[in-house]
Amino acid sequence: MTEKSRGGRKPLLSQESILAAAVRVLGAEGLDALTMRRLGTELGVAAMSLYRHVPNRDALLALVVNELFARAMEAVRVDGGVARRLTELARAYREVLLAHPGAVPLLATHPVDLELGESLLAKLFDGDERVVTAVQSVAVFVLGHALAQVGTPHQDGRPTRSADRGYYDQWFEAGLAAMVRGFSAELPS
Repeated sequence: MTEKSRGGRKPLLSQESILAAAVRVLGAEGLDALTMRRLGTELGVAAMSLYRHVPNRDALLALVVNELFARAMEAVRVDGGVARRLTELARAYREVLLAHPGAVPLLATHPVDLELGESLLAKLFDGDERVVTAVQSVAVFVLGHALAQVGTPHQDGRPTRSADRGYYDQWFEAGLAAMVRGFSAELPS
């Protein structure tokens, strides 16, 4: 199979365009559907052409994990205390996960790149190592909560409680407030 032309030109591939397509496929069809062949179809190219930009599916998944976590990081302001930054990070991460429900299982099972994690600590928390446990705990809480919220419907087709966003919002905010309050006693302000 050769690259399909669009209007007489070959489509331009880049790591960025492949990543954007991967996020779309993942969001619409879920993790199992995200194959190099499916991604090639999405981009209108042969799957083999993707390997010029991304070495393999595992590398692609790592890029997706880092991209989605970076989106959450971008939403956090660096001013204000640690408690506010932890809260903003948790809320932003949750919104990214809820906007990409197919990615939740991926982010729950694949860690964020060490460099990205360290840049988060440096940017948002001045590299304070005492914050590592708090950030990791809040991230795991957000992931667990998102997994519960985007769960599958009952086998008979009835929606789960996840259809009630208000219920999950209240549950999330109560749990987050308790976590941040607990960590605030031990962390710099």
